[in-house]
Amino acid sequence: MTDSNPGVGAIGWVDLTVTDAELLRDFYGAVAGWRAEPVPMGGYDDFVMAPAGGEAAAGICHARGTNAGLPAQWLIYIVVADLEVSLAECRARGGRVVREPRGTGASRFAIIEDPAGAVAALSQAANSPIQPSPPG
Repeated sequence: MTDSNPGVGAIGWVDLTVTDAELLRDFYGAVAGWRAEPVPMGGYDDFVMAPAGGEAAAGICHARGTNAGLPAQWLIYIVVADLEVSLAECRARGGRVVREPRGTGASRFAIIEDPAGAVAALSQAANSPIQPSPPG
């Protein structure tokens, strides 16, 4: 995610998880003019993509590790005030949690599926009073 702190309800980030991240890195580099910044993942790189001269716009990730099994689609990260409350609401309203919460940097996130089958991530606001968990 970027260093900026979008408010609750904002789309704070977007990722694309695929089997061949290098192929899509090069595709979006040519098609959208994005430059790639590698993110070491322990034996391979994922990529933060940014427009020329601009700040990070998206991520392109390998479908490995905790990203294994995610669909090859753009995944939005919606900022929420309290991840646990939002996950409880998701379940109560007919959705399901696809990936349980995990930490990354200054925030925690989980991936949900809504009652229609669409997938999104919920990301706890970095300025939330709840302390984020460490990556891992």
